[in-house]
Amino acid sequence: MKYWTVSSLFFITVFTNLLFAQQVSDTKFGKGMINFIAKDSSFSVKFAPRFQTRYESQWDYDEDSYAPAEYNFQIRRARLKFDGFAFSPKLSYKVELGLSNRDISGASIFNRNTPRYILDAVIQWEFYQGFELWAGQTKLPGNIERVVSSANLQLIDRSLLNSRFNIDRDMGVQLRHQSKLFGNWISKEKFAVSQGEGRNITEGNLGGLQYTSRLEILPFGEFKSKGDYSQGDLSREATVKAMFGITYDINKNAVKTRSNLGSYMTQSSGGLFETDITTLFVDGVLKYNGFALTGEYAKRTADAIEALEDDGKTKTGAVVGAGSAINFQGSYLFKNNVEMTIRYTNLDFQEITRLSDLQQITYGLSKYIVGHSLKVQADLSFSRSDTRKDYVLFRTGFDLHF
Repeated sequence: MKYWTVSSLFFITVFTNLLFAQQVSDTKFGKGMINFIAKDSSFSVKFAPRFQTRYESQWDYDEDSYAPAEYNFQIRRARLKFDGFAFSPKLSYKVELGLSNRDISGASIFNRNTPRYILDAVIQWEFYQGFELWAGQTKLPGNIERVVSSANLQLIDRSLLNSRFNIDRDMGVQLRHQSKLFGNWISKEKFAVSQGEGRNITEGNLGGLQYTSRLEILPFGEFKSKGDYSQGDLSREATVKAMFGITYDINKNAVKTRSNLGSYMTQSSGGLFETDITTLFVDGVLKYNGFALTGEYAKRTADAIEALEDDGKTKTGAVVGAGSAINFQGSYLFKNNVEMTIRYTNLDFQEITRLSDLQQITYGLSKYIVGHSLKVQADLSFSRSDTRKDYVLFRTGFDLHF
């Protein structure tokens, strides 16, 4: 029994009950595999598994020759999601577990050398009209591309801006507020205080705390079906809808090279180098009648970019990923639910970091069978770096989300 995982026991229980219950559910594909509400409406549970498969092929090229391609197949994401409410609809919760290698990797002494199964475990309390208090582990209110679920992407994966500069998930509390300003204008404010070292950390807090503030303005009212947090205009907005956002994040006495991500800045004495790291995001989303446009700007700075030993002079070799990036993504959805997307990303790191600047352009094609819940996608990227040969990346795969 000790070798069985929690997820294995869960699946056996769920599918045994389904087998013998012989009941017909009134739920629909894409709305959760199991939807249960207690008879006295004291709680609810929705369960929705999902997974993404992927094939990748990458090769270097120059004007005269092409290098042999490197390729692989993988399960990029495999996840179990639970959400609902407890006691009152004003007290909701979300739990999401990761099962793929990419999701659970990262075991270290800072999480007791265990797999990182938990992605989200958060409660959300609407304690007053327009105000919500969140507590637990979940995504910080960072750049729009990151807070969009990986199930709702219009390309195979997020941009390089996101992979190098995002602030991802952390443990802490968040205060969120939404109000109508005037006319159709809507304001959404979000503030978070978190541990500052990322998800599933058990041996903290090693540095200081992380503070994140985000403001979003929707000048033309709400998007259909929360379209500001879903890529592509699958709802075909009848009127122009837009969202403009700005995030300011400061990680006090950060001990990782990318704020709450990256590697620990370990000193030879066994201690950790600490420095304040600041990250700024400015982004926006525009949608109308099948057209969608997203733009993002990111900038990261640090009080000390190169980590030092205890003597304050000797360099450890670790560097903070300081620099800036821009990302633009445009698409059009045809009436047969085929979508064409183009994305341009530019990374510009400070020279002292010795990280590679890079430009990338990506062309994508998606076929939505049941919206984002069942889709087939492919994209082709051309990349140019200042420290390596130009290269091409081809990816294709499908997404299945109950």
